[in-house]
Amino acid sequence: MRSEYYIAAHSAEPPFAVDVTPKSAGWTESSLQVIELDQTHSADLTTGDNEVMIVPLTGGGTVECGGERFELSPRTSVFSGPADMVYLGIDQPYVLAGAGRFAICGARAGRALPNRRVAAADVPVELRGAGNCSRQVHNFGTADSFEADSLIACEVITPGGNWSSYPAHKHDENTATESELEEIYYFEIAAGPDGSRGFGYHRVYGTPDRPIEVLEEVRTGDVVLVPHGYHGPSVAAPGYHMYYLNVMAGPGAERSWKIVDDPEHTWLRDTWSDQGVDPRLPLHNPRGQ
Repeated sequence: MRSEYYIAAHSAEPPFAVDVTPKSAGWTESSLQVIELDQTHSADLTTGDNEVMIVPLTGGGTVECGGERFELSPRTSVFSGPADMVYLGIDQPYVLAGAGRFAICGARAGRALPNRRVAAADVPVELRGAGNCSRQVHNFGTADSFEADSLIACEVITPGGNWSSYPAHKHDENTATESELEEIYYFEIAAGPDGSRGFGYHRVYGTPDRPIEVLEEVRTGDVVLVPHGYHGPSVAAPGYHMYYLNVMAGPGAERSWKIVDDPEHTWLRDTWSDQGVDPRLPLHNPRGQ
């Protein structure tokens, strides 16, 4: 039986493949839409009370807003390197046009910040972890790399057979060491060399005071919501690289990503100093893409 925090691929009304709102998620801040367009169609949208970061997953296009036109350069797939990102502030109508699949990451915002574009070449790429916990992070919208009011977003690529979001960690309280953040995981899985359909697994579990239990097989287009609790690992099945897009925001005044590990497993971080980063990273244009 599937968890209430799992959302299957293509469960939204077209042209949206994913449509997670604060109301549908049962929380107050974070949202994610994935929209599929072709050259004959465009989408008239509005940011409303959200700030948004728009990223092409495949394909490319343009964003027109407030008399400005921003390019989203073509991207072959989520495994072909970082993508352009366009940021739009609150209370603005805009037109998204092009051919491809586009992620619209959103969060409730209280400040109107200027619209901006970040080129793919300027996205900070981080290699995190070591050994079979190695992963690649595209920090296009994290708190230390891009100014926003509330929204935090990034992409993570995990080579086949590796574990990421590990050790499991949480961010569901506002303390000196932790930020309260609602989080969305959107997954895509690379195909095998014969076109076989890849898969992975994602885990969320709670504390005695705030229980939650999620263990889901995930495939391309699937979403897992993390309202609270420890989350991880995200496990990429051997032979199938895993991509996920993280969208986070919280009600706190500080925009930051402060996490605490599950204390039972945090010792694993100390083992990474004796291991190298997976030599497959950085991962661009993998087999079959």
